[in-house]
Amino acid sequence: MGQQYSAEINSQLPIVQDAEINRYVNVLGDSIANLADNRGLDYRFYIVNAPEVNAFAVPGGFIYVNRGLIDRTTNMSQLAGVLGHEIGHVVRRHSVKQMQKAQGANVGITLGCILLQACTSEAANAAIQVGGAALFAKFSRDDEREADEEAVKNVVRAGIEPHGIPQMFQILLDERKSQPDAVAGWFSTHPGEEERMNETTAMIAQYDAAILKTLTVNSTNFTAFQARVRALPAATQRRR
Repeated sequence: MGQQYSAEINSQLPIVQDAEINRYVNVLGDSIANLADNRGLDYRFYIVNAPEVNAFAVPGGFIYVNRGLIDRTTNMSQLAGVLGHEIGHVVRRHSVKQMQKAQGANVGITLGCILLQACTSEAANAAIQVGGAALFAKFSRDDEREADEEAVKNVVRAGIEPHGIPQMFQILLDERKSQPDAVAGWFSTHPGEEERMNETTAMIAQYDAAILKTLTVNSTNFTAFQARVRALPAATQRRR
């Protein structure tokens, strides 16, 4: 079922086709997922060529991150934290629960409208009403808290410094003050950022500081990956 939804999403969203970009995000994502999920899922990671800040997970291990989020990161651990969080949604089966609440929703249209803000037709708006909020992108505060817990554990297992998680929250909170429209999509689908930043900082404080100092924050490979993402041409939004 996740494969079917992913195929529909990939047909409607501007998925980045650059081989080097896709190789990097999948290597990074797999390094986290392989230690976080023992069910043998074949995780797939995609970059959406969209300037809006967002990320979401589809059942079965299909993870999507908008280039707008990658643009705003300052080191590898911040992107790793986002991937660890979305992997956490898959591990805790939050997307499956959302699907059970919204049977029959037009997932592809709903996601395209919410993530790319590209829908204006009456039919598209009707699909959003049927599907509710973006089916795989919006979770409850409890779901987000659980995914944050998984994110901290996931990145530490992978040898990555977890402070990138609250750092990413702070980056987006700072931007909301200066350019609220640029991150509106993220805050509409990821509630309680201020509280979650404090909570993840407290979670991290439970780890031995000496161990945290041995974990990876950034890499030259990430710097090259981010530069390649930033050099991508802007996507042409598809009209519906």
